Amino acid sequence: MTQGIRLVMLGRQGAGKGTQCARLSRHYVVPHISTGDMLRAAVKADSAVGRKAKGFMDRGELLPDEVIVEVVDHQLTQSNTTQRGFILDGFPRTVPQAEALRDIVAGLGGLDLVANLDVPIPVVLERLAEFGENQHAIRS
Repeated sequence: MTQGIRLVMLGRQGAGKGTQCARLSRHYVVPHISTGDMLRAAVKADSAVGRKAKGFMDRGELLPDEVIVEVVDHQLTQSNTTQRGFILDGFPRTVPQAEALRDIVAGLGGLDLVANLDVPIPVVLERLAEFGENQHAIRS
């Protein structure tokens, strides 16, 4: 069996983080952790942090770092991530989030790798436009 990994994948929207995270997650047999997915799950579960997040989301506001960090901290301290590792998709996005992540993973042995997918803006815009066109075609 492939050894696990503790990996953070960064990059702009449309850079391919989700695609690469899914592939790496299967290869390393670790969870692919997306903050968006975690937030939606917390809201659906009506957890304390989910209720906090829902208020901001319902108002169309960005969530404060403290709420995002609370969700990530909870997930990264679960047995499925502490035993083999994880691939964190798109977190951290701010310096305070990065500092919090450093503290969270310190007890887990730190991170193995942080990768930044540096995709030029014109390429990302083309990908996002194609995605939008494909979504429109699917709904039609």
